Amino acid sequence: MTTMTPSQAAANLGVSAETLRYWERADILSPVGRDSSGRRVYTDDDLESIDVVKCLRQTAMPIRTIREFVELARQGSGTERARLEMLRAHRDRVLEDIRRRQQALEHIEHKIDYYEEITR
Repeated sequence: MTTMTPSQAAANLGVSAETLRYWERADILSPVGRDSSGRRVYTDDDLESIDVVKCLRQTAMPIRTIREFVELARQGSGTERARLEMLRAHRDRVLEDIRRRQQALEHIEHKIDYYEEITR
């Protein structure tokens, strides 16, 4: 089993070590193991969980909702339908956000074209 220090895990996943500690305090990461000196060590399973949380945060899922999702996952079998529904609802919000941003980007591109034209 591969293990990493907090700084190695953070660098590997593109988040800060402080973010990892915050997510653990916020109860969206299970407490990580410790080495013989009491320092945190992250396993491959921890990294996989962190990667899911990172994805959900990058797509603006609130910490409260992530905590609910994680709690369902911790409960295990029998919660799959609820987790699926949470992810579907989140996907719909992400798609709507992408649509709005695409429209905004098109507007910005139009303005850039306009200003490039009049400043030639």
